[in-house]
This record gives sequence, structure tokens and C-alpha cells, in this order.
Amino acid sequence: MSSYIIEGGKKLQGETFVSGSKNASLPIMAASVLNRSITKLYNVPNIHDTQMMIEILKSLGCKVKKNQNKIVIDSSNITNFEIPENLMRQMRSSVIFAGAILGRYKKVTFSYPGGCDIGSRPIDLHLKGFEKLGIAVNQNFGKIKCETEEIKPTEINLDFPSVGATENIMLASVLTKGVTTIINAAMEPEIIDLQNFLNKMGAKISGAGSNIIKIQGVTKLKEVSYNIMPDRIEAGTLLCAAAITGGEINLKKVNVNHIAPLLDKLAHIGCKMQIKENEVELKAPKRLKGTDIRTMPYPGFPTDMQAIIASCLCLASGTSVIVENIFENRYKYMGELQKMGAKINIEGKTAVIKGTKKLYGTKVQATDLRGGASLVLAGLVAKGTTKVDNIEYILRGYENLDEKLKNLGAEIYKIQD
Repeated sequence: MSSYIIEGGKKLQGETFVSGSKNASLPIMAASVLNRSITKLYNVPNIHDTQMMIEILKSLGCKVKKNQNKIVIDSSNITNFEIPENLMRQMRSSVIFAGAILGRYKKVTFSYPGGCDIGSRPIDLHLKGFEKLGIAVNQNFGKIKCETEEIKPTEINLDFPSVGATENIMLASVLTKGVTTIINAAMEPEIIDLQNFLNKMGAKISGAGSNIIKIQGVTKLKEVSYNIMPDRIEAGTLLCAAAITGGEINLKKVNVNHIAPLLDKLAHIGCKMQIKENEVELKAPKRLKGTDIRTMPYPGFPTDMQAIIASCLCLASGTSVIVENIFENRYKYMGELQKMGAKINIEGKTAVIKGTKKLYGTKVQATDLRGGASLVLAGLVAKGTTKVDNIEYILRGYENLDEKLKNLGAEIYKIQD
């Protein structure tokens, strides 16, 4: 087990950059099985979750070469159509392989995925989507077997704009004969990145970024090279790290359109920003101001940023209110912030934060990916030493977070317990 040791009280200053997107990389890596050829991916973050995707690709029969942030996948000789249960249990996004394997081979076997315990995240919308496409879905003893002679294009109206279900339906429909339409589709930027990747591979997809996506089936796909978009949640995390420490940073390689809701909130709590095409310069005030946050599907305020900005609000003047509308268990980390002196009251999906002038370093534990990152931010500004245990959660989604913070002046280092 690994931990971070943080000595608080250092203002973050300087220049850093945003790595490739975790949530765009994972479905695109899964999609590489569709072309039965070579896929070259650039700007892939070197994190636990992308390594797990590589292990799944290899288990299916793909050849994978990795060199820093470049991955080359050869999916020409896939021989296995079952996603290994031990790998699925480690990462929820592994379920995206189901749509890709179905799209290419019309059959797949998998189990229920694992990942962060942030609330109920059923895959019923994925399975309903498969059934609408004419795929037989059989569940037995935790295993799910999907099979069909032919995937039938259709219109699918999602009950909720699920990112994963939208991606799985897109992947399963690419090689059909006809048009599949997804209504109430998720509109996240990662969906657009998946569409752009698939279209570069030879697919005919339109509408990503809106709530209606059309997939015109094609007969074959081709070899492709693709550059992954920047990670909008990492961008937000680094900006909030500067904000909470009263710092001043220049963040490069960021798509500012993807983080508009966060930039709006950072301005509201007192940060001064100069926003350029792929760059944000942020200067934080001596003390942030409180605000209210309501998480919503994109283009609303992202649930993945809720825990991150909550750390900032613990030290802001006044009272802030957060309403978490996506996941019911996403406040687990707040008990750890309370150990550091945060004044938080939680009732159902609402958290009321009364700003305090100081947090205090102590031993805390990451309970999930984004909650873990929020504890790191709290540690950056806390009086004394903070030890964040169980950082395996954090390593799942951030590439060299400790090194980037250290380069900005933070006193943070990783230890093996």
C-alpha cells in the first residue's frame, strides 16, 4: 500500500500541463478491437486504469506495445471473447469492452464491473441497449453472456444520459447494416473524442456532444492513429490546488471549453483568470469565497469535480451548499475532511460547508479516486503534516500528480507502507 506525505502551507506557483484524459482513453482503447488492425494512440495517461485496459486487451489476444504515453494495439488476432473477471472487478470502465467485442464478433461474456464505491452504478442501461439491438442477454451466477447472429440497427431512448451506456451502444452499432439512433445520449466531451476516433477509423457517426447521436453502420474499419484529448478533471484539480493554496499558476494543454462550469465557479469564489485557447492563468485571492454547487450531467457542473472543489470551500468565507445529484455515496471523503477540522453537515444529497480559517494535518484515507484527490488538496494547505493512505485510488486516475504538485512548490512525496 502507498501513501502521500504532505507538509502543508506552500503556495503553488509556476507552470504545468494537463495529461491525456483517463475517461477518453479507456473507451478508445476498448474501441481498438473493432478494426482488426493496428491502432496507434498518443497522449494516453500512464495510470493504473490504462494499464488495466492493456491487460484486458492482451487477455483477448491483442498485441500491445507501450512507450511512455504512446500505445500501439494490434487487434488482428483476437481469440478470446470473455473479459477476465479479476480485471473487471478492478475497474468499472472495463464494461466498455462489451460493446466493442459485440460490434466485431457478435458475442461476449463478462461479469459485473468494480471500481470506486461512490454509489449505485448499475449497468442495466447498457444491457437494455444491447437487447434493443437484437442481442440476447443472459445473466447467470454473476456472469453476463451476450450473443446474436446479427446486430439490428434501431432507435434507443436512454432513461438517463449515461456516459457508459452511450459509449457501449456506439461501439456495438458501428459495424451494423443501417442507422442506429441514441436519444437522450450523454453529451460529455469524452463522447465527442470517441466519435472522432471512430470516424477517423472509418465509422460514420454524427451528433456527439448533443443529446441525439446517429451511427450509420459501415462494413469495415481501418488502421488509425489518434491523439487523446486532455483530461478536464485533472485540469480542474490542478486549478483548484492553486486556488486552495492562494497560489498562482499557468496551466497549459487544457481545453478551456471542457471546463467552463468549473471556470465559472472559480471566478465566483474569487480567482482571477486569463483564459486563452489552450491555457489558463489563475491567481487566487488570500481567501476564497463560498458558493453553491449542484452536480449535473454535462454541460452542468461535473460530479467528478464535486469533491475537489469541496476542499476549497472548507476554507472559504461564509457558508457553501453542495447538492450531489448523480451518485448517492459521493460524500464518504467528507468524514476524512472533518478529521482535518472541516465544518460539514450532510443530509441526504446535500452538504452544508461552513468555511473555517484553518485545516490541520492528520492521517486520512482515500475512499475513492476524486475523494482521495480532495484530501491531497486539503493537505497542501493544512497546518502540519498530512498522511493520505490508500492512494491506489488516486493513482487510478492521475498521472504523476505528486510530481506535478512538487514542481509547483508543494512539499509532497510518496511512500510505500
